[in-house]
Amino acid sequence: MPLGLTFPRRLPRLPFLHRLRGVTMTRLVQPDLLGLCQGPRKLLLDCTSLMDHRSVSGVCGCCGALRPRYKRLVDNIFPEDPEDGLVKANMEKLTFYALSAPEKLDRIGAYLSERLSRDVARNRYGYVCIAMEALDQLLMACHCQSINLFVESFLTMVRKLLEADKPNLQILGTNSFVKFANIEEDTASYHRSYDFFVSRFSEMCHSSYEDPDVRTRIRMAGIRGLQGVVRKTVNDELQANIWDPQHMDQIVPSLLFNLQVHVESGSPGCDEESPAELTERCFRELLGRAAYGNIKNAVKPVLMHLDNHSLWEGKSFAVRCFRIIMYSIQSQHSHLVIQQLLGHLDANSKSSATVRSGIVEVLSDSAVIEASGSVGPTVLEVFNTLLKQLRLSVDYELTGSCDPYDSNKTTTDQEKQLQEAVIKTIGSFANTLPIYQRSEVMLFIMGKIPIPGIYPALGSPNTGLEGSRMIQVMLLKSLLQVAECYESSNMLTALPSSFLEPLLSCTLMEDPDIRLLVLSILISLIDRHQNTHKFTLLSILSDISVLKLKVEKCSRQDNLFMKKHGHRLYRHIFLACLEENSGRSHYEALFTLLALLSVELANEEVVVDLIRLALALQDLALANDERLSLYNRCAVHALCAAYLSLISQLTTVPAFCQHIHEVIELRQKEVPNLLPEDVFSDPPRIPASLEGVEGAVLFQQCKITEVLGGSGYNIERLNTPFTPQITDEDRLSRRKSIVDTISMQIDMDPRYSPDTLQKSPAEEITFETLKNAMVDNANDEEQEKEKRRLLVERFQTAPFEDLAAHCGAKSSLLQSKLDQIFELTIRPPPSPSGSASQGQTPSRSVPVYEMKFPDLCVY
Repeated sequence: MPLGLTFPRRLPRLPFLHRLRGVTMTRLVQPDLLGLCQGPRKLLLDCTSLMDHRSVSGVCGCCGALRPRYKRLVDNIFPEDPEDGLVKANMEKLTFYALSAPEKLDRIGAYLSERLSRDVARNRYGYVCIAMEALDQLLMACHCQSINLFVESFLTMVRKLLEADKPNLQILGTNSFVKFANIEEDTASYHRSYDFFVSRFSEMCHSSYEDPDVRTRIRMAGIRGLQGVVRKTVNDELQANIWDPQHMDQIVPSLLFNLQVHVESGSPGCDEESPAELTERCFRELLGRAAYGNIKNAVKPVLMHLDNHSLWEGKSFAVRCFRIIMYSIQSQHSHLVIQQLLGHLDANSKSSATVRSGIVEVLSDSAVIEASGSVGPTVLEVFNTLLKQLRLSVDYELTGSCDPYDSNKTTTDQEKQLQEAVIKTIGSFANTLPIYQRSEVMLFIMGKIPIPGIYPALGSPNTGLEGSRMIQVMLLKSLLQVAECYESSNMLTALPSSFLEPLLSCTLMEDPDIRLLVLSILISLIDRHQNTHKFTLLSILSDISVLKLKVEKCSRQDNLFMKKHGHRLYRHIFLACLEENSGRSHYEALFTLLALLSVELANEEVVVDLIRLALALQDLALANDERLSLYNRCAVHALCAAYLSLISQLTTVPAFCQHIHEVIELRQKEVPNLLPEDVFSDPPRIPASLEGVEGAVLFQQCKITEVLGGSGYNIERLNTPFTPQITDEDRLSRRKSIVDTISMQIDMDPRYSPDTLQKSPAEEITFETLKNAMVDNANDEEQEKEKRRLLVERFQTAPFEDLAAHCGAKSSLLQSKLDQIFELTIRPPPSPSGSASQGQTPSRSVPVYEMKFPDLCVY
């Protein structure tokens, strides 16, 4: 016996105990009772000191009548041997008592907490497990208004277990907390805090325990705990806001750390569910509960985690994270994620190329998911940011550094990879947009392309013209990505004037890559039946039926488009053949473009114009022009032969087909160097000169006109040679060519001088006038050519001072004429009396900007 006490087998029944059953022990020892029970007083004090100890079962048995009922019920659920587990019959009695007297729940919880703390301190873990099991059952059974105080005791016990250094106790506490988190409480709690649990569960997610299996179990317990905290707090407005940055900065990195570790290691979980699956499910649940105002706080820690651990460079993990985010949040909130990614990309503008490339890859994948769900206001913002990154990448590539004040260097290969990623992103995102938005995007990108004379150069002062050229190439590649996924049945909307004019202006640039990109863009927009791949090989086709072309009748809108823009297209095709640095790919692209015009947009008038264009190109190749090399002239001949062979079969005029076939057969025998099979071979087979090329080996305009005229084609139009119309956009080219020559002629022609602003009276037209005009037509043409030659020679040989003086005189004359016009249009202010007095000299005209108005009239 402890303390040396000896008790009889059965104590005598004391009559006063019936009267003192509801009296506390403090009252029992009051002075007024000392005289009543001087004998048993010592016995009662000894019982009170021993009633909480279970060393001797007989002690509690003999003093059970002195203890509160709830304590007796709690003590009875604990067996003699903890391995026997919870006494279920007694647990049912305790549960019934708690349901019958809910006001006792707080005392039951406090007593269980006291017992658990004592058992933890004494390492009696069997009784700890029994206590937690009892708490869990009471929580599941009781949902009264007074459960809050019981929950406080419960959370205190869970906290005690989580603070222990034993993994089993931590996991036990976590499991109990998860069960509690799944309970929906009927009453709100205004003072409960979960800050400790967020911190502790996050710490468990980063556990570094030596045993791998135990470490995995602890981390999974931490993940479940965080999941429980989110479930318990996310929908309760009275709780601490779990979306605050102080909590999100702990929860999100913990989940991402486990997701990364278990995905990379591929370690299986201790349960049926793997740690990676558990982490992803918890992460999805967290994001799925995020409201509109909480998206930023949930995504920002993800960006910071990827930055701090250099996870952008791997790309795969970052892409996986944002796929989880985009598919978990509500679709109407997805544009907020895109905005944060764009802002993060701007914030990392001076980071390494690998980091920027990783962010762009993530943005590409996320933007596609966002656009498929909803098209918000971020469409042009995405393209604007990506185009800005292209410009910065070009600057970094040319300067070799991302930051002039930092030693962070970059390489050409890294920047090239970034540029390819940006262009791919533009194409993939544009592919998800509606047709009308793709058209807006193409106009937006076209407006960013620097064109000399129209748009300023986008290159920085450090890169100059080379930077502008590279930006032009990058933006055109981006435009090509959008054009390849553009589908429209109406060419007027696909190629409006605001888009077509600056695009065709790029065909006048010196860079062959730029011209090839422009041709590819035109081909992508014109091809609406996927016929492009059938014309990629420039060759003579003896039978086009093998191509299985998809041809539809030209619509009214297409006819209007060709009437409005056809001559512009023909002209730029003609000028493109004048470029001396064109290669095989350029001529193949020109052949594809001509073939698509014939298949997609051809009517009778268009067919005639295309044949005239082909014959004009043949004349261009025959002319002994120093601008074109021998290879280019042979390539133009081969292009004309291949195209005329194609269009002759499309028109189905037998005589026309026969003439083209005869010329091609003769060339194969005599001058095979003028056919594509020889010119575009590797290496090309070209003749020593083209001086002897004439007669039957050439396509004859007179014979073509004759055979087509017999089939109903416009003979007058066929007899008119094709002459490219010259416009002001030709002056955009910065090279010496026919474009500059004719542009100067337009500027300096006396017929366009200010002296001719005032038109002379119309000349009377008679029969003699028409006759003289027809007779002198040849002389006028010769005189006109001579004037042009002299004008060009003057600008090439005259001193700069003479040219400046001539232009200054013209500007002075123009200013004087403008002053006269303004003087006539400005009238004197009206007289207050309504009219001027007779005999009074009219006042001088006062311009509006010189009039003096009263102060009250000015605002």
